[in-house]
Amino acid sequence: MKTSRRKLIRNALGMTAGAAAITPVAADDRIQRFILKKKGGVRKGRINQSVVSWCFAEYWSTDKMCRVAKDLGCKSIELISPDEFPTLKKHGLTCAITPIDMGGPPFVQGWNNPKYHEKVGAATRKAIDAASELGSPNVIAFNGYAEDVSLEDGAANCVKGLKGIVKYAEKKNVTLCLEMLNTRDDSDPNKGHPGYQGDHIDYCLDIVKKVGSPNMKLLFDIYHVQIMDGDVIRRVHECGEHIGHVHTAGNPGRGELDNDQEINYPPIMKALLDIGYKGFVGQEFIPTRDPLQGLTEAVELCDV
Repeated sequence: MKTSRRKLIRNALGMTAGAAAITPVAADDRIQRFILKKKGGVRKGRINQSVVSWCFAEYWSTDKMCRVAKDLGCKSIELISPDEFPTLKKHGLTCAITPIDMGGPPFVQGWNNPKYHEKVGAATRKAIDAASELGSPNVIAFNGYAEDVSLEDGAANCVKGLKGIVKYAEKKNVTLCLEMLNTRDDSDPNKGHPGYQGDHIDYCLDIVKKVGSPNMKLLFDIYHVQIMDGDVIRRVHECGEHIGHVHTAGNPGRGELDNDQEINYPPIMKALLDIGYKGFVGQEFIPTRDPLQGLTEAVELCDV
């Protein structure tokens, strides 16, 4: 029986005859590790995953980021300047959601304030053109900071402005995705946005519904939704077909999707599959340790 077992092990591992000296227990352990060993990253592929460029630009060039994404089975580098699109094309990747260039933080001056409509409209048209040329499905949109605009007026202004620009997006086969951001975390401008007007998912969802176009959807950022509204899985189902893009990060801290944070990601990914979501999930956490290890763990966690 032992001889037969050793023979099986040699065949499975391509081991030399010298491997016959391995004890049965050690051999069983080795063959188990061999069978379980795999390349890190996507295996199931039911969730389309994307790497959010700004989170990893400190560590990797665009070319390196593309190679890492491909190695992990991700199909996109997102929120990256259209100037970098040729590099994405070279690696066979897309940009899951294209940013707008406002000459500063793009979420400050948004659709909630009519005095910014011309500026944000021009930036959005430019992004739509770039997205259409690459085949990028989405362009990001923001409510903007409240300044002196009431919630009611801000929503009405968003609807009016977005109704105008979405017609251009429809012609270009691009979807605009309005992002909800949290206003509670004031520790870092990359982690929270006090003053932002679209800080609840129901408020943003109502705007999207009133725009009334299949090319107007939500950017459902799980991290921000958890902070402001919670009850994430129920909200995924409530938003349903109106979700056009998804972001991840650990809370609190916007770090890795690990055991030091509170969001249970696999059931949320399954909820996205339950509603028939076909879009991208962008990994948008800020690394606090080795970025490749953290990204690999996050990609595997969301690969349900």
